[in-house]
Amino acid sequence: MSRLEHVPRRRRPRWWTAAAAGAVVIGAMLSVTYYASADEGPDALADAARIPNDQGPAPECLARPSTVDSPSPATVPDKCHANMGGPANTDFIDIRQVKPAGGNGVRTGRNASTGTFVSVCGTNKEGHHNSDNFIVAPGVTNGAHHVHDYVGNVTTDGNSTDASLAAGGTTCRFGDKSAYYWPVLRRTNRGAGPDADANGGGLDGNVGQLLEPVAVRLEFSGNSQSKVRAQPQFIRIITGDAKALTNGPANARAKWTCSGFENRTTTKYPVCPQGSQVQRVLEFPSCWDGQNTDSANHRSHIVFPNPNGKCPRRTSAVPRLTMTISYARQPAGTFALDSFPEQLHAPITDHGDFTNVMSQQLMNFVVGCINGGRRC
Repeated sequence: MSRLEHVPRRRRPRWWTAAAAGAVVIGAMLSVTYYASADEGPDALADAARIPNDQGPAPECLARPSTVDSPSPATVPDKCHANMGGPANTDFIDIRQVKPAGGNGVRTGRNASTGTFVSVCGTNKEGHHNSDNFIVAPGVTNGAHHVHDYVGNVTTDGNSTDASLAAGGTTCRFGDKSAYYWPVLRRTNRGAGPDADANGGGLDGNVGQLLEPVAVRLEFSGNSQSKVRAQPQFIRIITGDAKALTNGPANARAKWTCSGFENRTTTKYPVCPQGSQVQRVLEFPSCWDGQNTDSANHRSHIVFPNPNGKCPRRTSAVPRLTMTISYARQPAGTFALDSFPEQLHAPITDHGDFTNVMSQQLMNFVVGCINGGRRC
């Protein structure tokens, strides 16, 4: 029996009794109904399939273990791990110099799903860090060449599988065992940090004290034009481009801001005024092909809605994850993301990763909250 069923009755909010009573039945119905208010525009899935599968280390940077035929590991070029510098002074901007954004121009449709569900998972006070990425480099130690912060599933590393995640513990309420992770942010002017001699840290050019977030908000929301169906268990979803500095901005999704200035976003590191926090906002794709939990490049099974808010053809809307990660204010030029060495800690390389390990009961509840217009 899940922890969702063990929430003390006296502590349940008013909406809980009615919502929980109908969550399994209604959520199950919604999860098998095709809610695609789909656009008959370009084939977004086909376009996504053409994006290179390049979010892990370059092939020449993968150290392979010794074998009988190759008694010593292959030589890895110095460029794979060297400290190549960065970030540049031009990577920082005073948030007050960023122009406020206007509306997105998308009207909410009559069938919109306007509710939200927030998974409360903490801020990684447990210190769960590693430089692996089981989605883009499964089975590879140091497959990211930079360190990740993790919340949710406490077992996540490069060797994670569906089975190991399902058996793992979690830092999240309601027994949400999903894996949520993103590159760490470091204070770069206060010494080398505790991992100066470790993979992903100093050995990969990532130097400085790890900054712990002061808040992490993991919000699932709906679609402006349609209801959502359930995400399948174990779906892998990535957002952003860890190599956007060299790849260009086409697949970048970095969005930086400061608390109190959320209508001003930038792809640069924000310099915030006193009393304001640095914030990273990572929005994930939410139009699923209805069949696959992963794809060769980890992008072509789930894509972003079209500019008009509708999901592209051959896809339907599922709950959309947005991570908002907040930090204490940092002076200009003193903080940076971990990155692959050649990406020079550029802020445009910010990215996030997620694997859904919610129980079906919990996912049905999430869908019910979103489609019912509730805040859960």
